[in-house]
Amino acid sequence: MSIVATLELRLRPDQLEAAPAVLEEVLAETRAFAGNLGVEVLTDVEDPTHVTAFERWESLEHDAAYRTWRAGDGRRPALAALLAAPPVLTHWDTPGD
Repeated sequence: MSIVATLELRLRPDQLEAAPAVLEEVLAETRAFAGNLGVEVLTDVEDPTHVTAFERWESLEHDAAYRTWRAGDGRRPALAALLAAPPVLTHWDTPGD
């Protein structure tokens, strides 16, 4: 059964110009990670500093392996520099998959 993970980001207003290039680089790595079924980025139309990554994973274990990698060898300081607050990660069950 696949799962959905949402990663809610709050970007620093002074980093909005840099954000698209950094996010594209990070998301290319995410999409290439084993078990990733796709990632979409959603930007709040009323608040461009509020961004959510909508990620589909083959399993919770694939997602956990990705989070472990991202916290270690996959860490991207350029992404951390964009953030105004710690990201909020939520896992969602996808009944019927």
